[in-house]
Amino acid sequence: MDFPLSVLMQTVADFLLPLCRVTGMFLVMAGIGVRNIPMRIKTGLVVFITLIIMPTLQPVPSPDLMSGHMFLEVLLQLLIGFALGFISLMFITTFVLAGQLLATQTGLGFASMVDPASGVNVAAIGQFYLILATLLFWLFDGHLIMIQMLVFSFDTLPINGQWWDVTHYWTVVEFGGWMFATALAIALAPIVSMLVVNLSFGIMTRAAPQLNIFSIGFPITMLAGLIILWLTLDTFLFHYDKQWQHAIDYSCRLVGC
Repeated sequence: MDFPLSVLMQTVADFLLPLCRVTGMFLVMAGIGVRNIPMRIKTGLVVFITLIIMPTLQPVPSPDLMSGHMFLEVLLQLLIGFALGFISLMFITTFVLAGQLLATQTGLGFASMVDPASGVNVAAIGQFYLILATLLFWLFDGHLIMIQMLVFSFDTLPINGQWWDVTHYWTVVEFGGWMFATALAIALAPIVSMLVVNLSFGIMTRAAPQLNIFSIGFPITMLAGLIILWLTLDTFLFHYDKQWQHAIDYSCRLVGC
């Protein structure tokens, strides 16, 4: 059986370009793109999803693998995948940022541990929020929604289409604003509560100057921070749902679905 060079190049191009888009998303996607997941599992998952998507796509119009146009097209597919995955990454980072704010205000910032997802030291509260948000992400099928969004992107942003418009990237920047706003909203109630605790310590210092506030204030502040964290934990699911809806909306705006 003979396989002409044109047929081989067409087949490779039809597989390569979707593979690049899927790879771009899975490299940075929340829950899958973390460092503690083996690269073999990621590679197998990327190839498996690409083989499923590939038969539903139109053939690549110009399958010249050695041309500069193909190089730019590969970069474009990687960019689309990175943009989709980065939105989910910012969604998870929202809760890490909220945990960092809480740890700073409650005096629990000294308790830090290495984050296996990023390899950097983060506060224990931030790590707790990260684990909780990641578990909810898997529980509510966030990974399936992201894969579905990726499949939709091949219809709205077809291969060999034009996606160099700057407005698409501005969508990702706008969602970054929601990341900081939601992190502040999560940490706002505990921060105000700790402000009241610190204000009470200031009043005690003025009322009884001989009281050594430094020896008792720090452990009481940490204990109050843990109690406040426990009391405000029931709002976590509410903020998670609102931020996830924003992530889906901005992902839809990104791919145009």
